[in-house]
Amino acid sequence: MKNFVFSQKIYSFLLDTYRWYLQTPERSLHQAYDAALKIKEIENKHFNGNKIDIDSAMYSNSVMDYFESDLNKLLKTAKMRLTEFRASRWFLNEENQKAAQKAGIEHPSPSLVLEKLNFIDQVISKYTTITEQINSKALVVKPANIPDDSAISDDNLLPVNAQPLPPKIPTQGLEKKPKRKADTMGVLPRSILSTITRLQVELDPNSEQEVIHNFRQAQRRTIISIRFILLLIIVPLLTHQIAKAFVVGPLVEEFRETEQMQIFLNSEMEEEALVELQRFEEKLKFENLIRNAPPLLPEQMEIEMKKRAIGIAEEFRHESSNAIKNVFADIFSVIAFIWLLIVSKSSIAVIKDFFDHIVYGLSDSAKAFIIILFTDVFVGFHSPHGWEVLLEGVSRHWGLPANRDFIFLFIATFPVILDTIFKYWIFRYLNRISPSAVATYRNMNE
Repeated sequence: MKNFVFSQKIYSFLLDTYRWYLQTPERSLHQAYDAALKIKEIENKHFNGNKIDIDSAMYSNSVMDYFESDLNKLLKTAKMRLTEFRASRWFLNEENQKAAQKAGIEHPSPSLVLEKLNFIDQVISKYTTITEQINSKALVVKPANIPDDSAISDDNLLPVNAQPLPPKIPTQGLEKKPKRKADTMGVLPRSILSTITRLQVELDPNSEQEVIHNFRQAQRRTIISIRFILLLIIVPLLTHQIAKAFVVGPLVEEFRETEQMQIFLNSEMEEEALVELQRFEEKLKFENLIRNAPPLLPEQMEIEMKKRAIGIAEEFRHESSNAIKNVFADIFSVIAFIWLLIVSKSSIAVIKDFFDHIVYGLSDSAKAFIIILFTDVFVGFHSPHGWEVLLEGVSRHWGLPANRDFIFLFIATFPVILDTIFKYWIFRYLNRISPSAVATYRNMNE
């Protein structure tokens, strides 16, 4: 009887799973349509039916950050659900559709599906650049009645399937990446050009609005960058502590209590414990001699040594358990860090621009000072001692024995590679961007 009930539960579970699989296209389309409706609602309610413009001056920076966060989440949901919709429809064949009809699953009519897809495409296309459309195979071409030298706009682009000609990828309408300082080479010194540019800006009647706009962009970039840097530091640390305290810690303690595991993870811990026990024995003898007390009996000495040995064993058992917890907690931290990088691609682009402005905005002496400080710490004459302490600390953190051969091999290779990268960067980029900073660096090094 129990086997029959168990088999019925298994059959019911498999049937529910199969029904969920058959309903995947409809469910994915509904979720994508719901995300598009929410985007349209924000447009109608807060932007007068227009596109959500992140650089709009209608609201404060905090409000625009809120709208930007919601927009990114909704766009990501809509795109992921559309991908899931296409994939699930590709895997569903005629037999699956017949099975869905027998199971009483009603699919929406083709006209309703096309209507929802059209609405989703209309909403998402406002926030999709031409480059993204090309990458997602949404190729566009110009109509035949538009000359080649005309500007490409969003109103005169047609889908490929509406044209008899083969698709043609537009090149003139693609957004160009902003040039950085490393890519610009001028005939005149930059100081003269910057002075002329500053005078033009000061004489321009619209310069005040441009300055305010640039200041707001710089302010938003700084806030996003600092917030993302704090997240990169705080989230892995919190994940490590929470996983160690509530997930990994109880499991390791339970396993090491039920299973009589060895006290020491490696020979270094065992040697350290023996040295500590030996020092305790010598300390007892020394204290007994200086107090002019009668010598301790062998039985008393053995009792004191046994108590201390039990205490040392408990300390190293805790240290071994802590090292095992650190390994698994660090894995959770790395997963959280990678997940944060994956879901924050826009923040990574902002933080790159932020560091570019900071680094290349420093004076020549400041650049040279930072380069010398960084290179002396990591690849300088005294850096091997720092690398040795760091690697021994990491080994102890994970409960591994400090392999001297590996440490010496690492010190002999990695700082050399790092020094080569620094020299290449100075020769390849810094020498073109700021030759005076390179000259200052060489003078300070000498």
